[in-house]
Amino acid sequence: MLGFLQHPVMVTAEVNLNMVALTAMGLLSRLWQLAYPRAVVFDEVYYGQYISFYMKRIFFLDGSGPPFGHMLLALGGYLGGFDGNFLWNRIGAEYSSNVPVWSLRLLPALSGALSVPMAYEIVRELGFSHCAATGAALLVLIENALITQSRLMLLESVLIFFNLLAVLSYLKFSNSQKHRPFSPRWWFWLVLTGVACSCAVGIKYVGVFTYLLVLGVAAVHAWHVIGDQTLSNVRVLCHLLARAAALVVLPILVYLLFFYIHLLLLYRSGPHDQIMSSAFQASLEGGLARVTQGQPLEVAFGSQVTLKNVFGQPVPCWLHSHQSTYPMIYENGRGSSHQQQVTCYPFKDVNNWWIVKDPGRHQLVVNNPPRPVRHGDVVQLVHGMTTRLLNTHDVAAPLSPHAQEVSCYVDYNISMPPQNLWRLDIVNRESDTDVWKTILSEVRFVHVNTSAILKLSGVPLPDWGFRQLEVVGEKLFRGYHESTVWNVEEHRYGRSQEQKERELELHSPTQVDISRNLSFMARFSELQWRMLTVRSDDSEHKYSSTPLDWVMLDTNIAYWLHPRTSAQIHLLGNVVIWASASLATLAYALLFVWYLLRRRRRVCDLPEDRWLRWVLAGALCAGGWAVNYLPFFLMEKTLFLYHYLPALTFQILLLPVVLEHVSDHLCRSQLQRSLFTALVVAWFTSACHVSNMLRPLTYGDRPLSPSELKALRWKDSWDILIRRY
Repeated sequence: MLGFLQHPVMVTAEVNLNMVALTAMGLLSRLWQLAYPRAVVFDEVYYGQYISFYMKRIFFLDGSGPPFGHMLLALGGYLGGFDGNFLWNRIGAEYSSNVPVWSLRLLPALSGALSVPMAYEIVRELGFSHCAATGAALLVLIENALITQSRLMLLESVLIFFNLLAVLSYLKFSNSQKHRPFSPRWWFWLVLTGVACSCAVGIKYVGVFTYLLVLGVAAVHAWHVIGDQTLSNVRVLCHLLARAAALVVLPILVYLLFFYIHLLLLYRSGPHDQIMSSAFQASLEGGLARVTQGQPLEVAFGSQVTLKNVFGQPVPCWLHSHQSTYPMIYENGRGSSHQQQVTCYPFKDVNNWWIVKDPGRHQLVVNNPPRPVRHGDVVQLVHGMTTRLLNTHDVAAPLSPHAQEVSCYVDYNISMPPQNLWRLDIVNRESDTDVWKTILSEVRFVHVNTSAILKLSGVPLPDWGFRQLEVVGEKLFRGYHESTVWNVEEHRYGRSQEQKERELELHSPTQVDISRNLSFMARFSELQWRMLTVRSDDSEHKYSSTPLDWVMLDTNIAYWLHPRTSAQIHLLGNVVIWASASLATLAYALLFVWYLLRRRRRVCDLPEDRWLRWVLAGALCAGGWAVNYLPFFLMEKTLFLYHYLPALTFQILLLPVVLEHVSDHLCRSQLQRSLFTALVVAWFTSACHVSNMLRPLTYGDRPLSPSELKALRWKDSWDILIRRY
């Protein structure tokens, strides 16, 4: 009965020693002296700020990409016990003792190290030899720019890792499709493909290019599945639904999960609050939430309100007025109404308060019970401190002459009657009877007499307007734009009819407590939109470059300089690898076109299975290079050499594929193969030599003499190589 206990349990396993050795070398190259230098290196000053925000649970907005990459870096800080207390204000600043440098740089380093064996696996899954796969992995291993970027608290190595993981997972899924579809292994690799694609997009928006590439290849394969006559209609439908669920629905859900965790962690008010809407700010602990706590929800006649422009460009600002008037004559000779100025002011101020008045009544207090203002109601807006009414008329605005001037009406006893009636238009209403709500309602004010819409032009006024932003009446406006939309940010029910008492009331706190929690989807939608539209700093940087500079390796970046010695770290590529990868891409394109033309003439140089393998390798490797490189020509942003690294990685994968193809199919005799192999060995030796020559600039672990620095210039490097080889 217990006979099975009479024999030992035996487990056999196949271990790929190539993979073990490559993984070990990858870890050694990326983790060796990882905490050196113990100083802020280049963009660590940028990412470190966000890690500190995560540690302190403070909300921030970064327009460079979604939050997943930042959360991974913050995870390293959390595991290392970082408390977030470090001033990230200067490249080269020495880290204090509380900053776990090794832990903060660990995840990028692991990503870079694991990309080495992953390169091996991708080439093997494409159907090429162990020799080609090992060559691809070794090239990724010794490429200096990839080593440098993965040893720092930066995100490019993590992006490359998930790009490669997405491609590898899809290849393993595709190969499983041929043998055991719908098996656990099949499902695992399909689901992992979707998750990896979502992670790549979650690291940086440019990850979407690799995602679209994988989707494109999957769509072609799905098209072949549809045409497979051996499958039933139900079976085909199951294949399509599985791919749609794993490659479309799942990545969307995972992407939403990143933002959910991001918003769950960052619940405190921070320095980027002003970019967000009032409703979003009120959902954060502290900041506006502290100011608006207890405000009435429904705006009523007699309410005292501040009106914030939803657009928030060029800066967040509030509808404002003061006792100063428009000049009689502007600098260009045009005249004005000489009425009281109305502007948009980017700071909290008592002159931002307005009273919502019923045009049919004189009182400026809220009735008991309050009469709420609804969509379509006609109101007057009374400036709280000067009691003058918001007005517009057929007078050109000071800096936007195509629009009407907006003012607070001053009665000069001349033939210029007040025009101060405004119709309330709730833009985000659910019905035409909606009530105007504090923070939640986005409203437009449509002038009854002229149909002009109250709009922030965003143009700064001259000195006579105190450099505040111009507000106009846009009469010819068509469609929706956030510059015409306002929301109530601060709100109280007015109780004092007398002006003196009202001025004191404007400074007093509110008392009614109403909760205004935004849903996750509302917060996600707003945050995602702000990330995509926030203006980044497009100013020139001394290390910025163009996409053409990258291919020719005509640029580098000085990441770190030792303050006392000549030790330094530069982002420098291995010129042998970069030039060879570009030549391999060109060679692949020419060969592909040649084979395609000959196949059109019914001349098949390659058997069908090898042709399909050749095409798939080009689609994923050459295609991966193209989709991660060419879009940068269309981007209007400051670009750096490190933006090219994801594209370069795909090029490196293509290089041994092309070399193997030349050896197997273009070298006709054994002698030609031997000569070609000798050339490849010499080429690889030169790549290793350049990598070793650049090692001091990759690790920055020893000072360099002036002659050594001069020798590392590319022209001098080429001379050295030519003389030596």
